[in-house]
Amino acid sequence: MPLDWSKVGAGETEPLLRPRDIYVAGPRPWAYLRHEQGEVLDRWFERRTDKDVVIKQNTGGGKTAAGLLIAQSTLNEGVGKAVYLAGDTHYAAGQVREEAARLGLATAVGPRDPAFQAEQAILVTNFKKLFNGMSAFGVAGDSNRPTLPLGVVVIDDAHAALTTVTGQFQLFVPRDHKVHDTLVAMFASELKRQSPKHWRDVQAGDYSALVRIPFWVWSDRHQEVMDLLHPHGDDETFKYTWPLVADVLPLCAASVTSRGVEIRPPCPPISATPAFTNAQRRVYLTATLADDSALATVLDANPVLLSRPVTPGSAADLGDRLILAPLALNPALDDEAVRRMARQFADGDRDGDGVPDSKPVNVVVIVPGTNRATAWKPYADRIHAVKTLEAGVKELREAEHVGLVVLVNKYDGIDLPDDACRLLVLDGVPLPLDAAERREAALLPDSRFRVAQGIQRIEQGMGRGVRDREDYCAVLLMGAELGLAIRDPRRLDLFSPATRAQLRVSRSVADMIAGEGLSQVREAIDACLERHQHWLVASRRALADVQYDQESTVRAEATAGREAFNLACVGQYRAAADHLQVAINSLEDKALRGWLMEQKATYLHHVDPLVAQNVLTTAVLENPRVQRPVDDVTPRRIRATAVQARAAAEFLGRTYSDGVQLVLGVRQIFDRIVWGEEERADDAEAAWELLGSHLGFRSDRPDKMFKIGPDNRWAMTSDQHGIIELKTGCTTNSISKDDIDQLGGSVRWHESIDPDVRAAPVMLHSSSRLHEQSPPLPGLRVVTPSKLNDLSEAVASVATALAAGQGRWTDEQAVAAEFVRAKLTAGALFATYAETARTAPA
Repeated sequence: MPLDWSKVGAGETEPLLRPRDIYVAGPRPWAYLRHEQGEVLDRWFERRTDKDVVIKQNTGGGKTAAGLLIAQSTLNEGVGKAVYLAGDTHYAAGQVREEAARLGLATAVGPRDPAFQAEQAILVTNFKKLFNGMSAFGVAGDSNRPTLPLGVVVIDDAHAALTTVTGQFQLFVPRDHKVHDTLVAMFASELKRQSPKHWRDVQAGDYSALVRIPFWVWSDRHQEVMDLLHPHGDDETFKYTWPLVADVLPLCAASVTSRGVEIRPPCPPISATPAFTNAQRRVYLTATLADDSALATVLDANPVLLSRPVTPGSAADLGDRLILAPLALNPALDDEAVRRMARQFADGDRDGDGVPDSKPVNVVVIVPGTNRATAWKPYADRIHAVKTLEAGVKELREAEHVGLVVLVNKYDGIDLPDDACRLLVLDGVPLPLDAAERREAALLPDSRFRVAQGIQRIEQGMGRGVRDREDYCAVLLMGAELGLAIRDPRRLDLFSPATRAQLRVSRSVADMIAGEGLSQVREAIDACLERHQHWLVASRRALADVQYDQESTVRAEATAGREAFNLACVGQYRAAADHLQVAINSLEDKALRGWLMEQKATYLHHVDPLVAQNVLTTAVLENPRVQRPVDDVTPRRIRATAVQARAAAEFLGRTYSDGVQLVLGVRQIFDRIVWGEEERADDAEAAWELLGSHLGFRSDRPDKMFKIGPDNRWAMTSDQHGIIELKTGCTTNSISKDDIDQLGGSVRWHESIDPDVRAAPVMLHSSSRLHEQSPPLPGLRVVTPSKLNDLSEAVASVATALAAGQGRWTDEQAVAAEFVRAKLTAGALFATYAETARTAPA
């Protein structure tokens, strides 16, 4: 009789509970768990009864194996079913299942799998399968989809999941949907009153335009909206989202764009997915990011528990990375030269002489969108967007050598270990895409939490190429924005401890080659890739004594925002407003105070509309870009500074602590003004406002602040203001009648509120020629792409000159002399860097 090995030892022992023991009893793909993994698993086990636990480890620290062992431990303990959420792609879930197989752990692919239902296998799936209005895990209030009770939900790469989860709780009514026109018409008159210009831009199909429906109008008419949308709840367009937002429709913010209407609650109503809300244990596997506030805001995790992450004892478990920003080394280095160098490393030509002299390596370039990808096209072997991303990553991991590969907008959720990526290039960071994010970016451009979000994306992107302690990778950060991120002390402290240590040692390399050309950059990268002993010693010494932060930041205003929303969901509007006010009282950031006051007014409107409008009036004083009260349409005048150079020196001194930051800051302004991309129009307007401040002018955005007037206004002298419209998204070869009429209307608006100050009309446009139907506008000056380039070079030359001496940018006399030299004074600027508008030939 043959032996039945499945019966040997069966029934003789209790199920193993400690994750370490589960590993030891399995096939053990590694002789031992990593020390850091063992520490994390032991510390989780001590806290396993906490509903929310954040586990932080450096990239490549073995979080996937830890998460799977935690899920199995929960199954063995009999707490309930185990779900592992592995990202959005089949590839991510497949990788987790492969890891589970190596550990000897059974997995399931769907919630109806008998092994999952019997609590004998871990269900590995993605975020969208759980968080959607048709979820097989159950939807609140839907008897056809009863709640599936869960023992543990493990969320892999939790910070990366947040954008996906937020999107699942956002209803979008596309322009071609049958109810779109009726919905927009319902609010058209108020939208026109709120912002005539933006309303016209939306109607004209401007990609970047949006108009927020005033919360009081939306709230008062939400039942009509419900009646309109409810019959279409089962449409393919709505069925995955409508059940999640229908019950909170009165609390939602609605924005009209040229592409459709976006309806989004202040926080995801996560209770609509009770399987997650009621799970006994929720474990968040995250990178070592400093701010975990979003886990509370988006997933309604307990902020007290979030603030006490589970970490290993040491943060030294990270592979070697050399991180350089070429522009921070030498502002004269151009992007094209860096692209050529990256191509040469992919070919094994490390010294750039055209002859391969080293082993070719895989170079991976991450870009935020297709426009940046196009710039890499002459150098790339592959360019992968969403549809081909999975296959592209698989090829990098499995092929001996691919070359230079561009990945579009994939800063997280992919692993490129070992030879899959030896040189990683980040060429920009993503811009906000949906209406709510773009509005938030416009209202809170410099708030710390917005800066923190950007740093998180950068750190996530930099982590793609190093996946364990023995891995190594060189990282290049292209552009002024990324260069500034690793130079500005206010940004540096937002990186994780290990990344900060690597940035410090990389900075010591950068300081030695500052001002040099690419040959020194090549030498530094080669030292990293060839594992030169001097580099290895310095790199590993930098990490040797680095500890994880023992407490995570969970911002009070983020917690208050979530608590207030939860209260509003059950009709406790005054209590919701009180929660927000407590947070507002603790803030010094005026823009953020105004933002939260607007949300407070939104809740108060449900119980006291008059008080809500009074709160909104106060909010405008804190942040002029929030929604304006129903009766407040009075714009404010601005006055020129007494001395342009003095104002500029004071602004530069407040903003920059060293010369490199100054040069990068100026470069960043012009990097944000991009021709031919409508989606970046708002970014360009914000950059132009910032440019005015750098030049010593009082600068604002009346259209954003008052919903009327020009894109930008510069108070240049006591008797002249620049009235500026930016048409950087236009690709036409002439200035249209609509554009001239718009600028003319802005000039008349200025004359009506400030008749004693002359308006100087200025337009940024691809052409200085007026269309034959365009009426002339007296005094019109046009900043064309070539003139903008001249202006960029002039401002950069001033920044470089001022950066050459310690603190010269704070010296009024030095600034004044440079402004005169570069023709940046109020009297010379537009005469030099703009053209006279030309009438069309008869």
